[in-house]
Amino acid sequence: MSRVVVCDLGIGNLRSVVRAVSLCGAEAQIAADPSALDGADAVIVPGQGAFRDGAAALSRGFGDALKRHIEAGRPYLGICLGLQLLFDTSDESPGSHGLGILRGHVARIPTGAAKGARPALKLPHIGWNAVVRPAGGSRPGTELEALFGKQVYFAHSFVAVPEDLACVAAVVDYGGPLVCAVQKKNVLAVQFHPEKSQRVGLAFIAGWVAGVARHDAAHGARA
Repeated sequence: MSRVVVCDLGIGNLRSVVRAVSLCGAEAQIAADPSALDGADAVIVPGQGAFRDGAAALSRGFGDALKRHIEAGRPYLGICLGLQLLFDTSDESPGSHGLGILRGHVARIPTGAAKGARPALKLPHIGWNAVVRPAGGSRPGTELEALFGKQVYFAHSFVAVPEDLACVAAVVDYGGPLVCAVQKKNVLAVQFHPEKSQRVGLAFIAGWVAGVARHDAAHGARA
């Protein structure tokens, strides 16, 4: 059974994530100590707080531990702030720094009304919206494939703006296409909350857990 560490950065709804992972057949544990990541088959970084608070947790040892984990080729799943922290900086907290695994920044969702087309958008963006295939297509066979066209739950005011659009795995239409998932090698992250997205979200997590198991089988599970 794969061992998945759910990182406790002090900003996440951890218990629902742990329950979802456990239901999908992996051993999940919450870790507030960065050293726990060194023995993990995979990690999940959830988060519902401010970028500033997540960046502070990274500076207390989680940043180095997560970079080691990712550089070793082991699976990473980011949820909401766990996606945003993959980038360099955020307009939410100038001067704070993310992991820099993906180049780019996190910007406030634009709310201005399009000329005669729609009223100003409300922030935060809260509620159910469909996951959309990005322009140019997506990688076939990924955990996101079954999500396209399905409704998932969002709660955010900021959105990732990658420098390299090749990492964009899915978008959501909220006054225009906004990045809602990124993927690069062993790193996958989503802006929505799969743990709150009922059967659709649980199916996504089950697909990711199955991918972790395949990785373990191919590379040898960690002791």
